[in-house]
Amino acid sequence: MCGIFGIANHSDASRLTYLGLYALQHRGQESTGISSSDGDHVHTHKSMGHVADVYDEDALAKLKGYNAVGHTRYSTAGDSSEGNAQPIVVNCSFGTVAVCHNGNLINAHSLRETLEHQGAIFQSTADTEVILHLLARSQQTAILDGLAESLSQVQGAFSLLILTKDAMIGVRDPYGFRPLCLGKLNGSYVLASESCAFDLIDAQYVREIEPGEMIMIRGEQITSVKALHAPRTAKCVFEHVYFSRPDSMVFGRTVQSSRDRMGRALARENPVEADLVCPFLTPAWRPLSAMHRNPASHLRWD
Repeated sequence: MCGIFGIANHSDASRLTYLGLYALQHRGQESTGISSSDGDHVHTHKSMGHVADVYDEDALAKLKGYNAVGHTRYSTAGDSSEGNAQPIVVNCSFGTVAVCHNGNLINAHSLRETLEHQGAIFQSTADTEVILHLLARSQQTAILDGLAESLSQVQGAFSLLILTKDAMIGVRDPYGFRPLCLGKLNGSYVLASESCAFDLIDAQYVREIEPGEMIMIRGEQITSVKALHAPRTAKCVFEHVYFSRPDSMVFGRTVQSSRDRMGRALARENPVEADLVCPFLTPAWRPLSAMHRNPASHLRWD
């Protein structure tokens, strides 16, 4: 799960990012963070807790700048702790870089072991940090080339938002496991896990980011590169069954329309006499360790 949201070239970037994350709260309830850039510095505020509780007027006022990215976390790799809250921010040859990640890297453990043997020092247990170490070691001079080189080494699901001092970058893995969409708000571009985040700020849905596509936004300029390739797409069915809000546009159609079609198919396959058909959630796939931390944490209703 996890929700990511970013906006470029807007005078109220951090506040709009807060609203976008609020709309994506259903994708993660453990921690949240925002990084913003004023062209000279990247400012970050993150903490455990819900979006409405983590940010107040003072926190948002300190997140200065015209570009911002944010994250709301549901842990699938790494502990549920403040040290794993995102964005993860580092300084490297590409300058200050903040990364928000929705997905799960299946070879993160082996990559981490290799990097540690080469002298890398990790500050978190999140798989996302592997991407930053690979990027920092890249010999490429352009950040998009460095990202393409780094991401070609990872396997699994990743939709990423990356903030530098002067740009915002969106990346979707070549299989298209996790959603990422592009919107526009006057002269500003917006990227988000789900289109419901656009509705709250009156942004216009433009399109999905294609699998394997990288988008860089500087001011009103947008650059698209198809840098990552896969033999097929493999979109996660749980986005339409469970993760996403019914009013979101995900994988080319609204989530509600998919759920309606699933209900019709179920009725054809298993016809019964009924006055009402109601969906319900099962916690069977939720890790038991998380349930022990919070017995109610496995319950979420759309």
